[in-house]
Amino acid sequence: MQVHSEFNERDLGHGASETVLHPLVVVALLVAMVLMLWRPRKFAVIPLFLCAFLVPREQQVLLLGAHFYIRFILVLTGFVRVVQSGFRIAGGFNIIDKLFLVWVSYRFFAATITNWPTGTMEQLQFLLQAICGYFLLRYLIQNEEDVARAAKTLALCAFILGVCMLYEKHSQINPFGMYLGGAPITPEIRNGSARAQATFGHSILAGCFGGTLVPLFMWLWSKKAKAASVFGLAGSTLMVLTANSSTPLLAYVAGILGLLLWPVRNTMKYLRWALVATIAALAIQMNAPVWFVIAHVDVVGGSGGYDRAVLIDSCIRHISEWWLIGTNQNGGWGYDMWDMSNQFVAEAETGGLIALICFIAMIVKCFSRLGTMRKTAKPEQQWLMWCLGSVMLSHLFAYLGVAYWDQTQIWWFGFLAMISAVTIPAAPQALTKADPPASKASKLAVLQEAGPQVSTTVKSPDIQPTLRPWSGLKL
Repeated sequence: MQVHSEFNERDLGHGASETVLHPLVVVALLVAMVLMLWRPRKFAVIPLFLCAFLVPREQQVLLLGAHFYIRFILVLTGFVRVVQSGFRIAGGFNIIDKLFLVWVSYRFFAATITNWPTGTMEQLQFLLQAICGYFLLRYLIQNEEDVARAAKTLALCAFILGVCMLYEKHSQINPFGMYLGGAPITPEIRNGSARAQATFGHSILAGCFGGTLVPLFMWLWSKKAKAASVFGLAGSTLMVLTANSSTPLLAYVAGILGLLLWPVRNTMKYLRWALVATIAALAIQMNAPVWFVIAHVDVVGGSGGYDRAVLIDSCIRHISEWWLIGTNQNGGWGYDMWDMSNQFVAEAETGGLIALICFIAMIVKCFSRLGTMRKTAKPEQQWLMWCLGSVMLSHLFAYLGVAYWDQTQIWWFGFLAMISAVTIPAAPQALTKADPPASKASKLAVLQEAGPQVSTTVKSPDIQPTLRPWSGLKL
């Protein structure tokens, strides 16, 4: 049996030469599938996250030449519930959902054309996993309590992974690879130090998963879930340190920095303009483009900051080759330019300018919705908005050094679902109370008494306080 564990091998057409499925994984998968299908909706996210993050990435079923990874099977199984519910997602179909669909659809179209016919299976897997996974998590995470439940599950995952990665770093044996398979048994060594990766596709991705969770675990402390918060923070810290990479460490620090800005939350406008001015000053003073600042970042020694700066520079200089539908010729741009270890470069070179713009627009809209909701939310909810904004800041720093392609995609989809769930504007009080039996005329009079701010016609699904079916997709 041969197992592929190369960086960026992530599609239905790549993997082991036969099914790689440990008996314990089979049991865990079947239990997770049963729980996801027949347990109440609010609990289904627990088996999904536990199985997706604690099972080695390359555990898979080989069927008719296609490789069905565990997380892909879980996503397809859970999507059955979404279909059965009539696509009842929290707040209805919002702008983030629209941008997501345009992004994933055009990325699939562009990459399929560019890599035809060899990349078809890879792009099909990406399309199905992205759409099914995203809307599954939009269905499972509908309110603040669902966010808390998902965060507690992620805290458990982070703690288990952190302890295992600590063992992996010091023993130079990956317990997941040793006892379950589907992951390298021995970790990569950099400058004499092991880079633990646990169940993930690469040590950088493992570290970024842990590093971007920190603000969410800090929020759990305020939810009186102190045990989950402590265990989650301990696990995240261990994951970042044992990954032995600068990118996860910078993402970890960025999340903490975002939290520390809470006292000056009402003056962030001035801070943002100061940041713009700093970047402009650097662009004027530096002999190289401003993105070469990344080349000077080396936290753990032996970092690839310079390579990532050159990657960004090469991408910008070759915009004429990728702006329409991406390119598969980036490997010829220079040494190691095949490795798209930057999420924004990966979007550009895979899906062209449209995919890149949609991806950035999703991030901007997430920040915008969080900021708008924080200004009108209750005091106890404002901290949640700020913590989620800090998670997004952490993701942005991670994206400068890596592109998500393994289980971390599930975490990204879940995070977007959390933002949509907690940024649903509250309905006017006259509409939220249960109406007693009365005539249509009396109900209209109540609405008119509420004032001009209450409209008798709901024009946008963004302002719905309850679940409503999304009729934009017919199956």
